[in-house]
Amino acid sequence: MAKEDYYKLLGVDRNASEAELKKSFKRLAMKFHPDRNKDDPEQAEIKFKEIKEAYDVLSDPQKRAAYDQFGHEGVNAGFGGARGAEGFSDIFDMFGDIFGGGRQQRGGVQRGADLRYNLELSLEEAVHGTETTIKVPVLVACGECGGSGARKGSSPVTCQTCHGHGQVRMQQGFFSVQQTCPTCRGAGKQIKDPCPKCYGQGRVQETKTLSVKIPPGVDTGDRIRLSGEGEAGAGGGPAGDLYVQVHVKEHPIFSRDGANLSCEVPISFPAACLGGEIEVPTLDGKVILKIPPETQTGKMFRLRGKGVKPVRGGITGDLLCKIYVETPVHLTKEQKALIEKLGDSLSGDGKKHSPQEHGFMDSVKNFFDKLTG
Repeated sequence: MAKEDYYKLLGVDRNASEAELKKSFKRLAMKFHPDRNKDDPEQAEIKFKEIKEAYDVLSDPQKRAAYDQFGHEGVNAGFGGARGAEGFSDIFDMFGDIFGGGRQQRGGVQRGADLRYNLELSLEEAVHGTETTIKVPVLVACGECGGSGARKGSSPVTCQTCHGHGQVRMQQGFFSVQQTCPTCRGAGKQIKDPCPKCYGQGRVQETKTLSVKIPPGVDTGDRIRLSGEGEAGAGGGPAGDLYVQVHVKEHPIFSRDGANLSCEVPISFPAACLGGEIEVPTLDGKVILKIPPETQTGKMFRLRGKGVKPVRGGITGDLLCKIYVETPVHLTKEQKALIEKLGDSLSGDGKKHSPQEHGFMDSVKNFFDKLTG
């Protein structure tokens, strides 16, 4: 079967520029790539093979000239045909754009890794903000060789395997696969005389002492980024960042829910019956809370503005005080007698002095009435 015209395959004119050829090939490669045609991958592979063959020829000036003059007979369009290293790199870049891949940066220069440091704070430190010092083990650029990895006075040399590209090309079927050079591991250079301090790595481990400012209002899960305080990059690349991960320890009195704080406040039986004033703790000091007469366990009092001001701005939260009434313990005989006398007085005057108890008993009675009815 006669081969289809290469220009027709790529959908371009015979005088199409190199940029037009590349743009058309990229579009068609994305359309016919077997990974994007799960319904009929075999047919897609054939079409993909044809357009790649066309692009291989028309993107090479010498092959294109031969094709324009003699047609298919004028060129060797087999897929084993070699292209220059830079030409192949262009194709590889296209597939990186299409399928999310990409080449490793040449020259071995890489950004350093980001690091995380877990920082525990007290609730007071998290709410009010603080400044603390942390110690972080981290890879830093070697001071002896300046991060090059080569002994002082010497320099890395160009890798003879990849000729400085950091990548080598291997033929697999009709695909040319580009991968990291096994000799220099993508650096493009080799160190013949390594630095005696870092053994050619260009980085050494040290413990950094850093000062961290904690803004007021942070909470568990918040992160503080220290730019450039992560690991030093390989080959003299930029350092990564350090992320300080905040964890707020449990507090013996307060619990936190966003901008609000809450606590449980015990009051005596007489104070619950007769009312009064009690001191309540806040993170800013003590305040006086007025307890009205006949206060029940579970009653919630809101102290506005005594909570947390959020780190990202907004209204300061509240402090929620939940009351619970303590039952007297270690009673003397006289105290027990007085309580019995009080109980007789409460039950004998015909009034409902325990509204929750009566409400509960009424619910129980209705429940059993429904069961027996």
